[in-house]
Amino acid sequence: MDNQKLSSIALIGGGPAALFMLKEIVNQNLAVEHISIFEKNERLGVGMPYGKYGARKEHLANVSANEIPALIDDVPTYLSRYTGTDFPDYYAHGKSNPYQVLPRLLLGDYLENQFHQYIALAIKRKIKVEVFTETEVIDLVYDRANEFYSVFTATDDEYEAEMVVICTGHYWPETFEGKIKGWYDSPYPPTKFDQMTNFPVAIKGASLTAVDAVKTLSRLNGRYIVENDQVSYVLHEESPNFSIHLFSTGGYLPALRFHSEEEPYALSWSMTLDEIYEYKEKNDGFVDLDYVFERNFKCPLQKSDPAFYEKIKEMTIEEFVEEMLRIRNELDSFTLFRAEYLEAKKSIDRRQSISWKEKLAAFSYAMNYPAKHFSAEDMLRLRRVLMPLISVIIASLPQESYREIIALYEAGVIDHIQVDKASQVDPHHDFGAIYSYMDTEGKQKKTHYQLYVDGTGQQPLEFNDMPFEGIKNEGLISTGYLNFKNRAEGEKYFNEKGYHVKTSTNNFYMQVKGLSINDHFQALDAFGSATKNLFIMAVPFIGGLNPDYSGLDFCDTASERIVKFIKNKG
Repeated sequence: MDNQKLSSIALIGGGPAALFMLKEIVNQNLAVEHISIFEKNERLGVGMPYGKYGARKEHLANVSANEIPALIDDVPTYLSRYTGTDFPDYYAHGKSNPYQVLPRLLLGDYLENQFHQYIALAIKRKIKVEVFTETEVIDLVYDRANEFYSVFTATDDEYEAEMVVICTGHYWPETFEGKIKGWYDSPYPPTKFDQMTNFPVAIKGASLTAVDAVKTLSRLNGRYIVENDQVSYVLHEESPNFSIHLFSTGGYLPALRFHSEEEPYALSWSMTLDEIYEYKEKNDGFVDLDYVFERNFKCPLQKSDPAFYEKIKEMTIEEFVEEMLRIRNELDSFTLFRAEYLEAKKSIDRRQSISWKEKLAAFSYAMNYPAKHFSAEDMLRLRRVLMPLISVIIASLPQESYREIIALYEAGVIDHIQVDKASQVDPHHDFGAIYSYMDTEGKQKKTHYQLYVDGTGQQPLEFNDMPFEGIKNEGLISTGYLNFKNRAEGEKYFNEKGYHVKTSTNNFYMQVKGLSINDHFQALDAFGSATKNLFIMAVPFIGGLNPDYSGLDFCDTASERIVKFIKNKG
């Protein structure tokens, strides 16, 4: 499109994804006359995680200032230029620590500021920018004859755009919340918890989303006391029976943040498209998971930690994961939690990375792009074998959050319960939930909780969850699929329950969660062809083909790919 100016682009959603799209439009000098930004809430840039719908003062980001992708101002510059009343310690001149994690609400203020600066820069470059806050988009309809999209809002208005980028963020479908008292499908917004709960509460999950719930509920029922950098917890007199039960199948608490020596995630970490297609041509049309693991984990590790590399260089993926989890399985989850804290603290104090964890996080991010070209067998293997380890390591729980959880543990207020994969949670007929599970000793348990919170985090969404009926009904978007490399494997899964496997002309292919997209995040229609001028970077809807999407870093690199493709496709 170097010689052809786009008439208009509509960004559906005005959170971090839209911010980084606008950044790339400006930085790459994309020729566009008009940009419309639609945000259902009142602020730009914050999305759910960094505003009042996803955080309170106590909630911290799991990235430090120096890990945030480049914007117009870095965080220390922003903090030196602006003053705020909510977090005065962070705004103090000369005291900004780029390695310190930020409160999510403060990070939201920063992102909002940068969004408005990019809008001003776009306008300066003669792009007309219209912002529609408190405006929910309810449908998208494509006019094939005139090649434009109609954007319909909840206020009964209609807007036209030549190109649409869906940037909507987190979304939790409602099951029983609002119908069953004491049942919550997520901990968000945290303001919905506004009363003390003088009884045990159940939280499904034990990672970052679950920690958000822990932080909120613990403050309603007690207080943290900080003395000489030591944190303790005391229950309110009105809540002597309050406690928290975390439930997880893995039995692991999230890994702690450590010092990272790598630059923020970049496109250069992953296979290029030329590499991907050259490899596929030589390997039966697939990119092999083992190859990506070697390329993006073992090889970088050989340079950064030769001794560790020597220990694991001959291990298969299964053997490596088994070894890493064996160490974890030998310790109680809170004992391991303490040990990992000391390891992470040493890493931060000495400014030395924990190489294998850093490289595994880098691999997790880099394999998103070739993952669309995995066989169904490798995707199943990735999710069963590697992701349980990766999901623990990349959590990067801030040290401040660790100290609060340990304070709860030492006060006898929190417990972590490992359950079997067949465990289930059902609504109680009056209030709360019934948690049914088998414990690690093989005993069947069934417990009623007056308050239950699903803290498992954002799950990949399905085709039917997409709210825009217009593009669904016209076949402009489609469910994601991956082919089986081995016909016998495909046939085996075809005959097993719980797997969405289909067959056609002697081939077997597996349905993955979410929508089908190409390497440029362009939607694929019902026939597998790219839908003109429709891009999807709404992470819940592409999680099936992007197994690990990593917040702001994902928004940054995905936007770069999209805009670069738009510029060059014509």
